[in-house]
Amino acid sequence: MADHVSTATSGSLTIVLRRGERMCLIGMNIEPEPTPDFVGFAIEVKSPGSADFVFLRNRLAFSYSAGVAVNGFREFTTEQSPLQTFRWIHFPQEPKAGTYQYRVTPMSMAADGTLTKGASATAGIDLFDETVPGVVDIGFTRNFASSQAFTERYPDPAARAAILPAPGSNGLQFDKAQAPAGIYDWLGGKANALLASVLEAAKDPATTLDVMAYDLNEPDFLAALETIAKRGSKNAPSLRILIDNSKGHVDADSSESDAATRLEAAGALVHRHHFYSLQHNKVLILHRGGTPEMAIGGSTNFSFRGLYIQANNLLLFRQPEVVAMFAQAFEIAFAGVKAWQADPFRTIWHAASPIAGTVLRACFSPHVKSSDVSLSPVTGAIEQATSCVLYAVAFLNQDTKGPVRKALDRLVDKPLFSYGIANRETGLKLFKPDGSQGVVDFKYLAKNAPEPFREEWSGGGGITIHHKFVVTDFNLPTAKVFAGSSNLSFSGEEGNGDHLIQISDPRVATAYAVEALRMFDHLHFRAKMKANKGKQAPLTLQRPPKPGDPAWFSPFYVKDSQKANDRLLFGS
Repeated sequence: MADHVSTATSGSLTIVLRRGERMCLIGMNIEPEPTPDFVGFAIEVKSPGSADFVFLRNRLAFSYSAGVAVNGFREFTTEQSPLQTFRWIHFPQEPKAGTYQYRVTPMSMAADGTLTKGASATAGIDLFDETVPGVVDIGFTRNFASSQAFTERYPDPAARAAILPAPGSNGLQFDKAQAPAGIYDWLGGKANALLASVLEAAKDPATTLDVMAYDLNEPDFLAALETIAKRGSKNAPSLRILIDNSKGHVDADSSESDAATRLEAAGALVHRHHFYSLQHNKVLILHRGGTPEMAIGGSTNFSFRGLYIQANNLLLFRQPEVVAMFAQAFEIAFAGVKAWQADPFRTIWHAASPIAGTVLRACFSPHVKSSDVSLSPVTGAIEQATSCVLYAVAFLNQDTKGPVRKALDRLVDKPLFSYGIANRETGLKLFKPDGSQGVVDFKYLAKNAPEPFREEWSGGGGITIHHKFVVTDFNLPTAKVFAGSSNLSFSGEEGNGDHLIQISDPRVATAYAVEALRMFDHLHFRAKMKANKGKQAPLTLQRPPKPGDPAWFSPFYVKDSQKANDRLLFGS
């Protein structure tokens, strides 16, 4: 079996581990349907270098002690408080290289409340290595500023206020030292680590760096660029950068204008324009001895919100042909809008030679009056999907007439499994034919958070879901991912400087699928709480049902329902 998937079976239990980026999706299935006394799964993990298994922990319990304040911490082991779900995503607190072993045990409850263990299944998987070695590495921001984990880790409201610059201020002048130690690395996740790795490599005097930036207000990022720029000369700059100057970025007091001034003073060659609407790329290209060596693309802006608050993805390419594509796109874009319009480079998809089963293609916009160039393959993949479609598109609600939006809307009427995340739900179809929710938008638990959960921080003003990706049939050899800076809208493709990457590789598709599930589960619960307006008793785990009543797992065994498809897709 592929190294990004691992399975094990014991009796009626099957578990499937799928490798995310520094996280693991654990799918579980029991066939045939369990007896009513089944109350969930206990999960143990043995991390690389550890001697023993330890139980994952749960915030919920079957009941809470009288007179004891319910605090919402993960106080209960899953041996005591089993997970009542058929999949779970595990985030190692401190990810390590090596194999993670997971042991899953079905738990049953007797009439007197005693818990008993069924037959366990154990499997192992590596979580920390490069996504596709030598080709591409994927990183996601944590997007947990609005979460119970963040509230636990940073309970002081003053600490939250110290994370971000005040609205409307110049972020480049913000002192990050006033924030709690380690908070930016924690929030930035692997995306932040990959970006830092390229900036570290760019310290080598044998390298030069090209950058395309949209939002640019992260002071450490700018300081790193200034250091790189200072070692160059007027005739041989070590840093070239194209910075957007659209509305909101062109003002003299904007962070982008401030960055341009400082980088020019440091010796960088700075150009500014915005194509027909935006210069929306977020790109770095590292050259060594004049040869493109690494390129970064994706949805992650080089800004406080982009790196530390929003859900974003970043792709680090090492495959020479793909890196060369980014280098060529930069050269044309750097020359200006007229040069871009005149060059046929913008009119086609550019394909790299397949490597070890990985196929990569890239398309660069704007495509004036011809958005089909880039969007037709996306809509085609959605229409042709036979297993599942998972997606996260930041401004999906605004694109009411675009081909990608229409293709995603049509998923509601199809039997295949689909989940989606948008930043706002307005105008989107939300429900599958079986009545299950198919799309969620950003929500956080405010003052009406039900016990044992606590009030969360909103993460400040501005959007929170900033991903732009679509995954089709991640579990099949035909798996595809479309990702990049493109908003996947026809207006953006015709007016913005953007890039869209297609990667045909089940390992990459699985990484994005796990990220989509992580966000969907995180937000779906919050959407339910808002719908209930917090008017409910403290949340508890469900005990075995009374005769005639349904068990907690009954909806997962309704044939052709979204929950049954979920159980079968991820747990078998």
